[in-house]
Amino acid sequence: MSRKISVYKNLDWITVFFYFLLLGIGLISIYSADYSINETNSPLFSRFHSQLIWLSLAFVMGVVVLAINEKYFNFFAYFLYGASILLLLVTIVLASNTKGSYSWIEFGTFRIQPAEFSKFITALALAKFMSSYEFDISKMKNLVTAIALFMLPAIIIVLQKETGSALVFFVFFFVLYREGMSGLILLLGVSFVALFISVLRFNYPIGDGLGSWGMLISLFVLLLIDVVILFLQEQRNKTLLAFLIISFLAFACAFAINVWTPWTVNYEYIAFGCVLLFSMFALVRFVFTRNKNLLYATAFLVLMSGFCFSVNYIFAEVMEPHQQMRIKVFLGMEDDPTGTGYNVNQSKIAIGSGEFLGKGFLRGTQTKLDYVPEQVTDFIFCNIGEEFGFVGSIFTLLIYMFFLFRIIHLAERQFSTFNRIYAYCVVCIFFFHFLINVGMVIGLMPVIGIPLPFISYGGSSLWASSIMLFILIKIDAVRKEQLH
Repeated sequence: MSRKISVYKNLDWITVFFYFLLLGIGLISIYSADYSINETNSPLFSRFHSQLIWLSLAFVMGVVVLAINEKYFNFFAYFLYGASILLLLVTIVLASNTKGSYSWIEFGTFRIQPAEFSKFITALALAKFMSSYEFDISKMKNLVTAIALFMLPAIIIVLQKETGSALVFFVFFFVLYREGMSGLILLLGVSFVALFISVLRFNYPIGDGLGSWGMLISLFVLLLIDVVILFLQEQRNKTLLAFLIISFLAFACAFAINVWTPWTVNYEYIAFGCVLLFSMFALVRFVFTRNKNLLYATAFLVLMSGFCFSVNYIFAEVMEPHQQMRIKVFLGMEDDPTGTGYNVNQSKIAIGSGEFLGKGFLRGTQTKLDYVPEQVTDFIFCNIGEEFGFVGSIFTLLIYMFFLFRIIHLAERQFSTFNRIYAYCVVCIFFFHFLINVGMVIGLMPVIGIPLPFISYGGSSLWASSIMLFILIKIDAVRKEQLH
């Protein structure tokens, strides 16, 4: 009994306060978004009432988590991970089609989304693996295994056609970086995204049979970056600078041929030829100098160049039509105000109409008249912006930022490696949800169906987020005891 009293006494009540504050903002927003101007005498509405029930159960789950011995979170991490993977696979078979995805298991009128719970379970498994005595992130075997731990559930969730939830698992790369992973891997990830956007966004033909601007720019920038970096590292080797000059001359000759002769030369082939020649040159230099930077630069250049040529295939053949349209609208390649872009346009209209102080509680016309689809789930933030204006929006954002910074503070004060890694997993998951959800509501991110934890309507998200947070609160409360 004394230990239980000690646990509750040592709880980080600041984090708990932010948790309840976010829940309060969510309840007010859901009540308002679900409110109908034709039902002003009804004290409760279906979604608000459901959220209250889910919230009550979340409290019970939180108390249960606090009562569990913290050692069990580490001990059963792999078992829970295996059960989670199995449940995700079963979901593909049992789930019915819900707006194009197969990620919900139904029990009568009750539905649950296993993908939400797999996030914190994967965080526990990753923390257990990375906190083991023999783990060394500098060893390729350990790094690959750690990445496989969170990529496996992500791949299964993609098979459920739930791409938004799958993308959340990529934030675990930041946890690996915090624990010592090379920043080159993060650079590689950013490069993939930048090249994907570049090739698609500037996919304009240079001319008939001359290639596209997106491919040409991407390949040439890759080549330029590699040459400049190696030029600086190789004691300003003049051969590298000469190679860059030769590449410019090759493009100049191709341009001259295309303009002044009846023949045509594809600029993409010229760029790719330069990439191959540079790769061969770098490999030859590596044989004589044994400079590993040359090997890394060659691998990076070949990998990124190959990816450039596969972007259009991935976009056209791998992605679903609705995902293609969302990306096109987001990148400004197409304008679809009544289709794919409708949600975002209406959301921005709602937020903009709130101006500085907002229209007032229950007075948001855009949300009350159902102009904004999914206004209680993915687009709940637009209701805050319309009714409480710029002030209310900034207040909500600040609360969430303070909440995230507090979790980072909890992570840094842990004595246990398991605790620290799990804490960083938690803050990365919440941050990704926060960034993408708010970003897509105001049109800065593509619409991928990510809820705003503790604020958006939904039982699975609320329960999973609450359990994840209370596990962190529990292990933080007993962190000093773990030293003995």
